Amino acid sequence: MTTDYKKQPHHEFLSASQEALGKASLQIALSRLTDTLAAGNRSAFSALPDSDLLREKARSIKDHTLASLDTYLEQLSDSVISKGGQVHWAKDAQDVRNIILDIAQKKQVQRIVKSKSMTTEEIHLNDALENANLEVIETDFGEYILQLAKERPSHLVAPAVHKTREEIADLLESELKIPVTPEPEAMAKLARNQLRKQFQKADMGITGVNFAVAETGTIVLVSNEGNARLTATIPRIHVAVMGIEKVIPALKDLPVFIKLLARAATGQKISVYTSLVTGPRRTEEHVGPQEFHLVIMDNGRTDILGSPMRESLFCIRCGACLNACPIYRNVGGHAYGGTYSGPIGAVLTPLYDNLEDHHHLPHASSLCGSCQAACPVKIAIPELLVRLRASLNRQKLTPFVERLIYQTWAHTMVRPGLYRLASSFAGWLMRLGASGNWLTKMPGPIKGWTQTRDFRTPPKQSFRNWWKKQKNIRF
Repeated sequence: MTTDYKKQPHHEFLSASQEALGKASLQIALSRLTDTLAAGNRSAFSALPDSDLLREKARSIKDHTLASLDTYLEQLSDSVISKGGQVHWAKDAQDVRNIILDIAQKKQVQRIVKSKSMTTEEIHLNDALENANLEVIETDFGEYILQLAKERPSHLVAPAVHKTREEIADLLESELKIPVTPEPEAMAKLARNQLRKQFQKADMGITGVNFAVAETGTIVLVSNEGNARLTATIPRIHVAVMGIEKVIPALKDLPVFIKLLARAATGQKISVYTSLVTGPRRTEEHVGPQEFHLVIMDNGRTDILGSPMRESLFCIRCGACLNACPIYRNVGGHAYGGTYSGPIGAVLTPLYDNLEDHHHLPHASSLCGSCQAACPVKIAIPELLVRLRASLNRQKLTPFVERLIYQTWAHTMVRPGLYRLASSFAGWLMRLGASGNWLTKMPGPIKGWTQTRDFRTPPKQSFRNWWKKQKNIRF
């Protein structure tokens, strides 16, 4: 029997966002962290000389790499193998799960530790491992909290951002049966004591990959906790899972991204731990895994590579767009329904999963451009969202009434006489339904516009008519 790990319980965005807005604890948690991260992002980049040029450089490296992706992936594979590692190619999520389960079975693995990885979240790897009766422990503090709570991450960098420290303390006390105070230092120390025991018992460590260097076969792990380094070095087998877009050409390109990633993610000049892993340990070395496996995953990315959505593959998973987005900052990550949330999630989830099941996400944005301004590689997220909206329309996934309204609007806008007639009628209709000088309630499918705002009614005399009288100019 094959388990469909792709399906996961989630709400439609509109109903889920309404639910999120009503959760007082969620609103407190979001304001605490997203304000801090967004402010840190702005401060870090303002203090970095020529930061805009550095962002352009990172963007050009990504663009160049994707243009020759097959070449660099083959070079990466050859480099990893030459350093004693093993490379596995995976077409989709099921391939990745099968590859890792096969390694675990052949090597008699019983216990697995994992460092934070959005890629393994994307393919629901933990479910597959646990269903095979393997013990899996998340060692990132945020991921560990969510594993105890049986929840999914709600942020690319801070997975437990939706929980207050008081809620985390209650969870730890309930699950670990140990008195816990809601002080960050005390909770971190408790988690450290619990997790340190797991590294020594683990047979396999699974990590993601922040960057993979084609020139040397090096994978780069960037974190603020020592767990990623311990996961990659203590167990006898290290498995790294990467999407094909994570490759970069050479070591000389790495500092560009290292300078940007921490600043964009948390406002730091550099993350606490940056680990460069090149194959398994050598004969003369006493630390490191006996085996290193790199799983290179496509999972729909090749289809995106040849499409107008190609730019989405520039993403380095820093979460800066989430921290800047007024939508995410109010509803959190779970409302988006997929592994990836926020503005980039509204792009990636429909692409990696399907557009029909996530038809609300391309509209989960005000298109204000804050996400693009915050992105360290300047991804034009608003443009990508508009492209997805166009796809919704082409596939007739938008409601019929909405399509009819926009078709009528487009037809009217290119016909001046019809436009003047329609605007005159609309003004009369709005004044008819107004309360004084304000329209407080709209009917039918446009009622959402007046649920949280009022419209000033248009004056009886239009600007065109007024201008014509003043200047005697013919329109």
